[in-house]
Amino acid sequence: MTAKFSQHQTAIIESEAIGEETRIGAFAHVLAGAVIGRNSDIGDHTVIENHVVVGDRVTIKSGVQLWAGVRIENDVFVGPNASFTNDPLLHGSNKLSTTVVKRAASIGANATILNGVVVGERAVVGAGSVVTQNVPADAVVAGNPAKITGYVGVPMNLKAIPARGSHAASDTTEVKGVTLYALPRVDDMRGSLTFAEGNAHIPFEIKRFFLVYDVPSSEIRGEHAHRQQHQFLICVAGSCCVLADDGENRREFWLASPSQGLHLAPMTWSVQYKQSRDAVLLVLTSDIYDPADYIREYDEFLTLLGKSV
Repeated sequence: MTAKFSQHQTAIIESEAIGEETRIGAFAHVLAGAVIGRNSDIGDHTVIENHVVVGDRVTIKSGVQLWAGVRIENDVFVGPNASFTNDPLLHGSNKLSTTVVKRAASIGANATILNGVVVGERAVVGAGSVVTQNVPADAVVAGNPAKITGYVGVPMNLKAIPARGSHAASDTTEVKGVTLYALPRVDDMRGSLTFAEGNAHIPFEIKRFFLVYDVPSSEIRGEHAHRQQHQFLICVAGSCCVLADDGENRREFWLASPSQGLHLAPMTWSVQYKQSRDAVLLVLTSDIYDPADYIREYDEFLTLLGKSV
């Protein structure tokens, strides 16, 4: 850090840790102990408390107050009058935690970020939102409390290919290793029946299954990839959305019928969200549970694929 930054004549600068080419607007106040990176823009009337770390190339618009224990990484945008609370009781705790806004995320005007929340890489928080829980990488959230409404740059495949009587049908997708299935379905006056057999309708031998249900609509599931394990997802009741990502392409799939299935090959990043209140998601897997098979950090997933982070 150097002192080669610019400031409006009305700004109060007490910190000695401000990077080159950073611009600090009118009536801003940067307290001692705050750290600001290079080429950042700090708007008018912004207050940055002690022990706040602001990364390189960050834009913070007018009227933002950053309390102690906030870390904003590189290339972040924070809109006018956004609030970062320092009241741990609002987050169900009795002690302060570090609030983190990760690289290239965007916080809309008048948004409120509760103490201890982590906003993931490239995530977008809509204007006026109240963020009470961690936001996944690339997620778009809005509302009070904020809920996931989509993912950055992800088109949706609204429905699977139609079922063909007692025969299964499949359709490869733009996401490597992800196949959409229509399972056999038999309808008559007594009701409907869907069935599947491992290594026949499902492209692997089934070693385990688990069910996900009673998920509040604001919650997300998944957020990981598997090194070796295959998964086959069927929403046997209600509906949910599945984000699938191969490191280059990503798509959102809407599962809304027991006769629809989605095969996720190893090294596919996936997230399940937008569950209906009655959603029951059946997951069939090719092996028993092994925590070592999970990849839980997206950056690690990209690194293992040989992609730049």
